[in-house]
Amino acid sequence: MQAFLLIPETELRQLIGRIERLEAAEQQRAQEKAALPADEVLNVRQAAVLLKVTPGGLRRARRAGRLKGVRINEKEWGFYTSELHRYLNRYNRQALYEADHKNS
Repeated sequence: MQAFLLIPETELRQLIGRIERLEAAEQQRAQEKAALPADEVLNVRQAAVLLKVTPGGLRRARRAGRLKGVRINEKEWGFYTSELHRYLNRYNRQALYEADHKNS
């Protein structure tokens, strides 16, 4: 035995419209994700320039756990650009990030 549900036409059209908007938003998000540059590792100086902080401040943020780093060798640390952009967004430094990318 099959069950069925009667939906008024106006409600059905609203549901179809919502589904179409969700699909369009998902396609746009996929395109934006594909447009992101490849993730590269920056050394401490390069990362500090990107974030507009001192290398010491960058090291303190890593030690405090606010920023994830990767070991380049025994002495040096590196930072993925995606992690640096996450840090900018998380700690409300978006204005600095936008100003930096407008000049590029």
